[in-house]
Amino acid sequence: MKHLKQFAALLAVVVVAMVGGWSAQPVLAQKAAPTATDGYQVGDRLATKGKGSADQFREISWDDLIPTDWHPEKFLADLKLDELQDSDPRAMEAMQKMREEWDRAPLVQRFNGQRVRIPGFVVPLETDGKTIREFLLVPYFGACVHVPPPPANQLIHVIPDKPVADGLNMMPVWVSGVLAVQRLESDLGNAGYQLRGIKVEEYKEPLPK
Repeated sequence: MKHLKQFAALLAVVVVAMVGGWSAQPVLAQKAAPTATDGYQVGDRLATKGKGSADQFREISWDDLIPTDWHPEKFLADLKLDELQDSDPRAMEAMQKMREEWDRAPLVQRFNGQRVRIPGFVVPLETDGKTIREFLLVPYFGACVHVPPPPANQLIHVIPDKPVADGLNMMPVWVSGVLAVQRLESDLGNAGYQLRGIKVEEYKEPLPK
């Protein structure tokens, strides 16, 4: 495997964005070359206002979708990628174990069928160049594009009731709809949840309480 240490650093960005981002404020993950779009950089997360509701949709955060007894940062540390060289045959095996662990990441079953509202960034799955008919909603800027995809419990497959404008590619949005605990495999990442997007709207910072 080439550039193992660089890839390990990118994986660290994913974990920092997940674990460090479980506060109510956006977090800028380090260790990756910044790629800014409208002020966002790789690893930035969007702020939420906590457990609330809007238009009969329960507002949730990304950490709500991770079982409390699952700790991805420990698994990554146990791989000890920094101790391996690119030529080490154990490197590919370690990376494969990581990918398998994250693709089968456990899900929170109680969200099945719930009406929820959650912010994230749009990564198109199906587009005609003008509109996006299906997309992955990701919790931090650069996921699935500039850094490796996050675990399955941090990817949501969104099927909006109405196609959204192609200009929303990698842009922040609020998505409101009905959540299903349902896995999807794609070239960009494996999602653990599916969301029927009843409403997709431009992201705006929540007002202070």
